[in-house]
Amino acid sequence: MDPTKTQNHEIPSPDGLSPEIIISPDTRRSQRLPPGQVRSRKWPVLDASGPPAIDLGQWRFGVAGLVGTEVQWDWQEFTALPRVDVFGDFHCVTRWSRLGNLWQGVSTRELIRRAGGARPEAHYVIVHGYDERWTTNLPLEHFLAEDALVAILHDGESISPEHGGPARLVVPRLYAWKSAKWVAGVELVEEDRPGFWEANGYHMRGDPWMEERYGW
Repeated sequence: MDPTKTQNHEIPSPDGLSPEIIISPDTRRSQRLPPGQVRSRKWPVLDASGPPAIDLGQWRFGVAGLVGTEVQWDWQEFTALPRVDVFGDFHCVTRWSRLGNLWQGVSTRELIRRAGGARPEAHYVIVHGYDERWTTNLPLEHFLAEDALVAILHDGESISPEHGGPARLVVPRLYAWKSAKWVAGVELVEEDRPGFWEANGYHMRGDPWMEERYGW
């Protein structure tokens, strides 16, 4: 638990934010909590095996698979890419939600654009992490949503290792396990295949509004 990230009782609203900030559509719902979720004003720490040791001098992020041209960036190159700000909610499959997060990073659309675009046969994305070859899967349409990004800042601060720093995927419209921590790259593929949690019983898509927690 990170005490510096504890929110006030009032739920952060997208109203009045800068027009340059991308607003995740779910933050405009009259009911912000999906079925079965409870709001947490804190930011709990949950992961399978703890933060991996990551040397920024050796850090790389790659885009591979069914794209025009496979690409890779080091940390200096990645942080020099154009950035976006995204205001979104964050729903953990363990039933807590942290509402009103402000993320900054590189849009997933920008990353795929710089890889020459997705090939027509690409339908899914396999996300790779630095933690013991961890993976997760998601439909390409969710990965390329306007509010999806590889984030390096959360609420104006660098993302701590416990929360997935130096960079983590953020896909606000799916359960948070799809927003892979310690992300190392993505692979576009034609056919879906389960990642770590999916192979252990979690849902292949993970839509919180449909309560797609477990099963296929």
